[in-house]
Amino acid sequence: MKTVLLEHSESVATLRLKNGVINAISPQLVNDLGAALNECRNFSKGLILTGGSKFFSIGFDLPTLLPLGRNEIAEFYHRFNQAILDLFTLPVPTLCAISGHAIAGGTILALACDYRFAAQEKNLLGLNEIKLGLPVPHLADLMLRLIVAERAATEIVYCGEFITAADSRKIGLVDEICPSDILEARAVEKVVELAALPAPAFAQIKDSRVAEIRSQYMENHPAKTKGFLDCWFDPAVRVLLGEAAKKF
Repeated sequence: MKTVLLEHSESVATLRLKNGVINAISPQLVNDLGAALNECRNFSKGLILTGGSKFFSIGFDLPTLLPLGRNEIAEFYHRFNQAILDLFTLPVPTLCAISGHAIAGGTILALACDYRFAAQEKNLLGLNEIKLGLPVPHLADLMLRLIVAERAATEIVYCGEFITAADSRKIGLVDEICPSDILEARAVEKVVELAALPAPAFAQIKDSRVAEIRSQYMENHPAKTKGFLDCWFDPAVRVLLGEAAKKF
């Protein structure tokens, strides 16, 4: 069963995370997301990414990932970052409709979109990797600093605290908060509005915005990946990850 469902209407694609209540990011979800994004390139003029009403996504599927060896985690991490880069550089307008909590990897998925709309002011977002002994993925850090001010980005990645959608709106991490029953309708409205603009010009403008981040990521990802893996397999970090996995 697919963990990412692809729906389309009016040339706007909707990618819906469907990996249980918490939408944990598993190897299958990463593969399904990559395949769906590749398919979107052929027909969509815009894209909406959404998830569940309780959790948009809780982040990495720790119970599934922890038993894997270094080579398997390296492959998963590479595919995850590639899917994020594909979403970030998609040459059409993209919007993340954050229907529930967006934790760690869930926030990273949201960062890869051009806009972020949240359903409830109390939904939590954040990058808590530091509290688990992990570095925030390099690509995510770069994207975050494109979206919010430097001081806000530093606070988010250094401290690892979750913040409400309402507070995220204040720093520009979330663009709009709206009632849950109209979240997807508002998302479609915004994406259709942007998709009506001249597509070649939009694609060129977006490419200019993402080009530097893409270049920095491609240049540095081998060393950054090694650093992430070294932390992931550190014995002390494994204890922290094991405790976090019990909450799934």
